[in-house]
Amino acid sequence: MNITATAIPDLLIIEPRVFGDDRGFFFESYNERQFGKATGVSAHFVQDNHSRSMRGVLRGLHYQIRQPQGKLVRVVAGQVFDVAVDLRRSATTFGQAVTVTLSAENKRMLWIPPGFAHGFLTLSEHAEFLYKTTDYWAASEERSILWNDPTLAIDWPLKTLGGLPPILSPKDAAGVPFLSAEVYP
Repeated sequence: MNITATAIPDLLIIEPRVFGDDRGFFFESYNERQFGKATGVSAHFVQDNHSRSMRGVLRGLHYQIRQPQGKLVRVVAGQVFDVAVDLRRSATTFGQAVTVTLSAENKRMLWIPPGFAHGFLTLSEHAEFLYKTTDYWAASEERSILWNDPTLAIDWPLKTLGGLPPILSPKDAAGVPFLSAEVYP
């Protein structure tokens, strides 16, 4: 696998080694030993999640405050614009975001360690998004930051939506501003 550091060194883009021919392809989407060796990350995943979203659906920016989750995210159908925001007050990258396009075609994965908010915008007709987590979902610990918070100034590719606003859940529409969000030490 090929590992690419991002502007926030703890966030890693992972490109698996793909074996393909005229019949199709094969790759290991996760191998604990290889993941740890290549990334230096010791992660124990406890939950796998799978979501499907239509074009224009924006999910995020989500995190769990007292049960922070590390996430290994990827797309198996379609394409998304993926975002991770550093919420670790002690980090020099606090408040910074990294964005990456994930798609079934490029087969990239993004490692998001605990301490980050995460979200994505579906760019294709639909997208199927898979992610492994290092802690269980806990509704009482879940938080959401406004996707369009002016302090974060994330450059979402809204032009791809043809002038339509993103489709949000009520929870995401009611996200809190970054400056008043609960963050990690």
